[in-house]
Amino acid sequence: MSNRLASATSPYLLQHADNPVDWWEWGPDAFEEARRRNVPVLLSVGYAACHWCHVMAHESFEDEATAAYLNEHFVSIKVDREERPDVDAVYMQATTSMTGQGGWPMTCVLDHDGNPFFAGTYFPDRPRHGQPSFRQVLEALADAWVNRGDEVARVAGTLREHLASQSLVTGGAEQEWPELLERAVITLAREFDQQSAGFGNAPKFPPSMVLEYLLRISGGDGAQTEARRMLDATLEAMARGGIHDQLGGGFARYSVDRDWVVPHFEKMLYDNALLLRVYAEWGTAEGVWAAEGIGAFLLRELRTAEGGFASALDADSEGEEGTYYVWTPGELTAVLGPDDGPWAADLLEVTEAGTFERGTSVLQLRTDPPVEELPRWFDVQRRLREARDLRERPARDDKVVAAWNALAISGLCRAGRLIGLPEYVEAARQAGELLWRVHVVDGRLRRVSRDGVVGAPAGVLEDHGCVAAGFLDLLQVTGDAVWLERAGAVLDVALEHFRADDGGFFDTADDAEALVARPRDPSDNASPSGLSAMVDALSTYAAVTGSGRHRDAAEAALATVAVIAEKAPRFAGWSLAAAVAMTGGPLEVAIVGAESDERDELERLARRHAGAVVVVAGAASDEIPLLAGRGPVDGRPAAYVCRNFVCERPVTAPGDLSAALRR
Repeated sequence: MSNRLASATSPYLLQHADNPVDWWEWGPDAFEEARRRNVPVLLSVGYAACHWCHVMAHESFEDEATAAYLNEHFVSIKVDREERPDVDAVYMQATTSMTGQGGWPMTCVLDHDGNPFFAGTYFPDRPRHGQPSFRQVLEALADAWVNRGDEVARVAGTLREHLASQSLVTGGAEQEWPELLERAVITLAREFDQQSAGFGNAPKFPPSMVLEYLLRISGGDGAQTEARRMLDATLEAMARGGIHDQLGGGFARYSVDRDWVVPHFEKMLYDNALLLRVYAEWGTAEGVWAAEGIGAFLLRELRTAEGGFASALDADSEGEEGTYYVWTPGELTAVLGPDDGPWAADLLEVTEAGTFERGTSVLQLRTDPPVEELPRWFDVQRRLREARDLRERPARDDKVVAAWNALAISGLCRAGRLIGLPEYVEAARQAGELLWRVHVVDGRLRRVSRDGVVGAPAGVLEDHGCVAAGFLDLLQVTGDAVWLERAGAVLDVALEHFRADDGGFFDTADDAEALVARPRDPSDNASPSGLSAMVDALSTYAAVTGSGRHRDAAEAALATVAVIAEKAPRFAGWSLAAAVAMTGGPLEVAIVGAESDERDELERLARRHAGAVVVVAGAASDEIPLLAGRGPVDGRPAAYVCRNFVCERPVTAPGDLSAALRR
């Protein structure tokens, strides 16, 4: 028998549609029901690819006795954090404030007005390691609601005031960005893992947005040399470690150890989209190899029938984490034979002891095979991938999230042009058309769709910033002015409905559903913050059009995150990257001429200048201000290098373009 979630569009909610828990979706009806029955609201937040969400579901939400207690004493709401990041943000702030840490599944208990008075994450089905069981927690909360109502009201009121105050925090004093950018490198160097690269200790996440900043600032002497060292070491360590799928391409969410060996096996669209652009722009052979693998993974495993990209692949298959990806020496030999099996085990560090559970190993490629052995490696890789395809595959969360699809659009555009893979650009274009056709309803952006049908949740700031930036990347690689028009429309809505009085941005629109607090978090986390995505899009739009209004908006928003950028640069990577481009720029390059090898070479040179805005078209265009009056020279493709819309003389030779880019 199904519950109310059977009609949901979210794959995560549908995973709970057969639970004996009488789940409600987030909305006023659930709170009205709690008020009518005079019981508290239990809010459970997670996402489809979350391993511990699955564990808690199996242990507690599928248990008849636990469900019966929940149904009697609570109104239970299930939320997909990827579909409703606004709800997730507010209650994650409450969870971290109350417990000092956050994570998913997130469990909060609320009063009838949505004010939290208890919060936590995963709770086991029986007491373990000093942690109470979920049933014990529920019983204590039900007792508090009935017998200690004054205490519940006091805690809820205090939390509401705290959450409201957090949404009013602004950036602080003006900063000199050139000096701040140098200091950020020094701070990052102190937090850099000198042994294994990356930042911090285990668990270790791909620092995608920080890498974007290091890429843009690297080169030259002093702090810039240090930036390049951290960039190179981290990108190589991740590409060669177990966090990188050595057979199928793409990266897992994070490594459970500091050495990038054993991943948490879920694969997220946003991680791979962000890493695709960094690896493609890195400019090394390893970067091309990793970027090609990521792009192939996106098109092969995450692309939907409608031309968008699914959100994630689960960590689990066959009821356990990682079984799709790990191998034993015996399994390698069974697939590859007695010669290639041991050879592959040595190359990929698959041992009898294993690096994962029960003697299995995660595949690593710490050293390349000799050049003469590369054909053998490619054949082994293909055969192992084909054998792995026969295993039970991890589940796919196939909802299309606007922001993450836009990140994929940007990555595919950049990789497609830098590496010379037009199919990546075409896939990006089709995803862009899907976002415009399906996700824009009555001029407003919606966050999710599934099977070509748009969902109800409104787009948040992250969606507007990333989608505008993705459309601008499509403009740059296609020269089609429609993408400039569409990006401008998305930015106009953001400027009208999301802007704060101090020049920053709220994460939700001024006409969105009112929560207990209006979320506003300018720091990057698993994906870029809405603010940093907006700064990127606004500054790019200004570079293409010469719009002072958009440039001013970008600078004002950037000022509000300056304190975070200086004190905690690991959480402001994209804002720092935007600041690099905006300091004296960004560099604007128009490349105009018929499609040819000559034009492609000019374009690749320009795109190697990280942070440059490069628009390529067949001819001059009055619809795109950067291209207005700028055409080929003597019938040859020409490049116009500009700063603040002041352009040098056009050049047609690659050497002359390289010199102009360095000035």
